[in-house]
Amino acid sequence: MPAVAGRGSRRRTIAEMNMVPFIDVMLVLLIIFMVSAPLITPGVVDLPTVGKSKQQPSHVIEVVIAKDETMKLRLDNKENGTATMSNLRQRVVSLQGGDDSTPVVISADRSVKYELVVKTMDALQRAGVQRVGLAVKTTGV
Repeated sequence: MPAVAGRGSRRRTIAEMNMVPFIDVMLVLLIIFMVSAPLITPGVVDLPTVGKSKQQPSHVIEVVIAKDETMKLRLDNKENGTATMSNLRQRVVSLQGGDDSTPVVISADRSVKYELVVKTMDALQRAGVQRVGLAVKTTGV
């Protein structure tokens, strides 16, 4: 019931907000969160790690993407010409020499757009390359 202020014959209502229900709701929510917080188990995220293989492959094809988005091919750390996105499939398949399991490693400069790396991976997958990896630069830990 609104409070009424009276001054002589003229009466007017004073508009006030009742804060008690609001405080009750906040206290109930506080209790619910305090009880449920210890019951929530944090999710574990397994991040990929860089490891060293026990057996090195006999041949490795490396696709090096430079800052200017040109692609160079290397076979066993020896330069083997350049490639474009249109002829990358044919060049990699010819370097594999019929062995689909020959690994292909993509090395890209830090400033290269990731979209180009994904397109390169897609082109290699469409060419039938079974093993595609990304070269990483490790720091001493």
